[in-house]
Amino acid sequence: MVAICYSNDARPPLPPIVGGSTDEGDLVLTAADGNRFKAYAARAATPSGAGIVIIPDPRGVHPFYKDLARQFAQAGVDAVAIDYLGRTAGMSERPDDFDYRAHIGQTRPDTISADVAAGIAYLRSPAGGAPASVFTVGFCFGGAQSWRQSAAQPGLAGSIGFYGIPSRVRDVIPLMRAPLLLLLAGNDQATTPEDFAQFDRELTEAGVPHQLVVYEGAPHSFFDRSFEQHKDASADAWRQLLAFIREHTRQPARA
Repeated sequence: MVAICYSNDARPPLPPIVGGSTDEGDLVLTAADGNRFKAYAARAATPSGAGIVIIPDPRGVHPFYKDLARQFAQAGVDAVAIDYLGRTAGMSERPDDFDYRAHIGQTRPDTISADVAAGIAYLRSPAGGAPASVFTVGFCFGGAQSWRQSAAQPGLAGSIGFYGIPSRVRDVIPLMRAPLLLLLAGNDQATTPEDFAQFDRELTEAGVPHQLVVYEGAPHSFFDRSFEQHKDASADAWRQLLAFIREHTRQPARA
């Protein structure tokens, strides 16, 4: 099952730390295999040493994720959102009747990882801010793909996922190296609490460092400024995100 998380009217909740951002804008990145795809980046005006690649739901780089990139930058985290569906959907605007499920069915974990790697390379360059530590965060289908990067990306500081489905990542659990943060909706129709409990056990047995947070009663896509009834869950998710990033960010050596 592939859900479309956010409408064009959705906006991420505000982070608890609000600073400034700079150098915001649209990009075209190129993966190692030559694939060119849309992205959106925002630099932190007061960098913390952390950067993050945002792996969206199937709608790609649309307003929710551009806003989210800016909000990470305001919290001191250099950010870039990528469009992994561009391999089959191209870089043009997508109509309301765009068949997301058909294009998701054509994705492959290795090509998504190649596009994520291009995002990581951008962040590690001077143009991206060159943070000491790079993370991934994903939503919906992108949530599971973010967890997969723990096994796919050398030197990744951590992998964060909202609403991911464990069955999409079980095959790479033995290869995972980066710590995981799993932010889960207790009332997610795409999976079950039992599945997450099993996933938790499997990660523990494999020795994969991870934190699992379940927001009881919250629906899929609860991380949305318009969901007044879930504002406490959204606020806590921001706290969990930023605490995880701080915990796993390497501080640059003193000169």
